[in-house]
Amino acid sequence: MIRFHNVSKAYKGGGRPALQGISFHLQQGEMAYITGHSGAGKTTLLKLIMGIERANGGQVIFNGHDITRLAEHELPFLRRQIGMVHQNYSLLTDRSILDNVALPLIIMGVEQSIVEREARMALERVGLQNKANFLPLHLSGGEQQRVDIARAIVHRPQLLLADEPTGNLDDKLSFEIFRLFEEFNKAGTTVLIATHDTNIIAQRPKPCLVLEEGHLKS
Repeated sequence: MIRFHNVSKAYKGGGRPALQGISFHLQQGEMAYITGHSGAGKTTLLKLIMGIERANGGQVIFNGHDITRLAEHELPFLRRQIGMVHQNYSLLTDRSILDNVALPLIIMGVEQSIVEREARMALERVGLQNKANFLPLHLSGGEQQRVDIARAIVHRPQLLLADEPTGNLDDKLSFEIFRLFEEFNKAGTTVLIATHDTNIIAQRPKPCLVLEEGHLKS
């Protein structure tokens, strides 16, 4: 599914590279965590998978495609196979919950009748089917995070990425969010979560990649 081979990433302006010599393999159907302190390179690693950033060296392979070699016009096809969950939700505050969830399908040009059906199904999967017509400001932080998850899965991606998805939530809500990810994984979705919440991942026997100053700890 995902293979990093000796991947390095440095940003313009000098300083320590964000990632150095990263190699790992995540197989289809697996669930794994990336952990490390702030600035360790977790977000950069996820951006390389999405093609938002490009590696300076090495290879990032997704489903047999070398992302480091894809042209810009090929990236939208890649991203249709990936869902991304954000820490800060990034919801459109003036649009309904249903509209927020439907947005990826609209961008893809999916037929409107299918868009609404799939958006409502995604909301049901995160337990928010009764909040479809609400605005984001009427929802709690935990509910807004679930909306962001519904938006990430509405197009039925093969791979679900999450960048500090519980960073703004208390422990109880964090456990609920991680339980959702586990349910998606059991249903066949490959899941990779970047988090600093070691208390939660310590209770879950999943593979864990530990980043420290851009390196993977052995």
